[in-house]
Amino acid sequence: MASAPPLESSTLVGHPPPPSYEEALGSNPQYQPMPYAPAPDMKTSVPLYPAQAYSPMYPPPPAQQGQPVTSPLVSVQTVYVQPGLVFGSVPVQAHCPVCSQNVITRLEHTSGALAWLSCAGLAIFGCIYGCCLIPFCVDSLKDVTHHCPNCSSVLGVHKRM
Repeated sequence: MASAPPLESSTLVGHPPPPSYEEALGSNPQYQPMPYAPAPDMKTSVPLYPAQAYSPMYPPPPAQQGQPVTSPLVSVQTVYVQPGLVFGSVPVQAHCPVCSQNVITRLEHTSGALAWLSCAGLAIFGCIYGCCLIPFCVDSLKDVTHHCPNCSSVLGVHKRM
């Protein structure tokens, strides 16, 4: 079983050692505990306020005799929020705001920044004789545009880079 290292009594040269806890409390009258004052009586110390009569901020509208009460015309607009809809490289089910249909998107692949950078990278490494054009034939290197199959409107785009 290991024990603690021996206690070293190191004091600074030319300075006396600090007093113990008991010596510090017993010899210093400045830190004597103070007696607690009794808590004030809350019933007599809090001033009482007079009760006020209730008065509404705005007076009610005057009643008009013989006129029917009409309500204002309200128009309702439906907003479709698609939480968590992420356009990726596969077709997704989405709501088309143009034709108001729930559809599965049609994909269109177009050459984007990743295809062009892949082509440039292959050309730099010596694939000049046509092999650098391979990225333009690979759909996983192209950007994806999601279209509505009914009205062909663009619903979303997935950029590779």
